[in-house]
Amino acid sequence: MSAATNPSEPVIATYSIVGFDPASGDLGVAVQSKFFGVGTVVPWARAGVGAVATQSSANITYGPRGLDLLANGSTPEQAVRLLTETDEGRDSRQLGIVDAKGRAASHTGTKCNAWAGHIVRPNFAVQGNILAGEAVVKAMAAAYEMAQKVEGSELADWLVAALHAGEGEGGDVRGRQSAALLVVREKGGYGRATDRYIDVRVDDHPDPNVELSRLLEIHKRFYPSLHRNRPVR
Repeated sequence: MSAATNPSEPVIATYSIVGFDPASGDLGVAVQSKFFGVGTVVPWARAGVGAVATQSSANITYGPRGLDLLANGSTPEQAVRLLTETDEGRDSRQLGIVDAKGRAASHTGTKCNAWAGHIVRPNFAVQGNILAGEAVVKAMAAAYEMAQKVEGSELADWLVAALHAGEGEGGDVRGRQSAALLVVREKGGYGRATDRYIDVRVDDHPDPNVELSRLLEIHKRFYPSLHRNRPVR
């Protein structure tokens, strides 16, 4: 199967991170891009299953299909292989997946615009394309791990810290425009009726990471009981 991106559509030059918190079970994605409304394309997550970031010449079907593969027993590595092996546009795709066991995998196609690459570690994966250099993803990985040492912090904080670190190393060489943060938790949403714990987006802003951080802090103040009652498994 091929789900090629329309050639007239802009490439989603992006850096993103998918992460899993084994203590709470939270799963999430954070992303920044010189692209309008990146949160409508890149981040996908399902509580108890996994999180997916699909970017570059994004195949949006990787999101729901990847989550379905995880739900049906595939590992992230297997899901990446199954998604890309039949996709004629795979060389222009970039993909990151983490599951609810902390296993992670990424794919960076050989035709993704430089600098492009990824880092995969237990419980998270970082990926980016059209970046200032490898230092961007290295800084993101280091910041994500360091943020976990902050008392009272949670997955959302770690993901956003990674975005700021990536921007600090030059980020997307084309500039900044939008960012998004999606975190899912079983019955973590409004009224405990959904799993959509945090879903904040910055569609068009001169400093989207700073604005994303501001929105996250508003979310914490607006929904204090959700943040105060972080589950521990």
